[in-house]
Amino acid sequence: MEKERIYREAIEQIAAVLEGEPDPIARMATICGILKHRLSWVSWIGFYRIVGPQLLAIGPYQGPLGCLRIRFDQGVCGAAARTLAPQVVADVQSFPGHIACDPAARSEIVVPVFGEEERLVAVLDLDSRLAGAFDEIDRRALEEIARMAVGAPR
Repeated sequence: MEKERIYREAIEQIAAVLEGEPDPIARMATICGILKHRLSWVSWIGFYRIVGPQLLAIGPYQGPLGCLRIRFDQGVCGAAARTLAPQVVADVQSFPGHIACDPAARSEIVVPVFGEEERLVAVLDLDSRLAGAFDEIDRRALEEIARMAVGAPR
């Protein structure tokens, strides 16, 4: 229940701060700042934007250096982009094709970010240095937050 409360408060804060902000990069940067501050189990949070066919590039993020480019056939971010579905990975070492941008990361969650006409525009990626840090509570909340990144209604 504590995690649900933390997300509920974060979502309320994000909604209040982003009200009237049309720029998606400003929205993404603000979301990263708020979540990095509130989610103590998260070591890295960021957006990877679609920049070409089957290609993601780093967007706003907080934490240690992230990978600059990720193909759709690479890692957890690529899997989320390729399948258009959230990826919740309890142990990144067991994920086929995992990219170790942060060698200390142990678990990861990635949710797609859809823009107009349900077109994939980015993925929202969170890492933790704790194994099994992410669950369905995270997935549901982050899907809602991903919609907020592009200005979609909650």
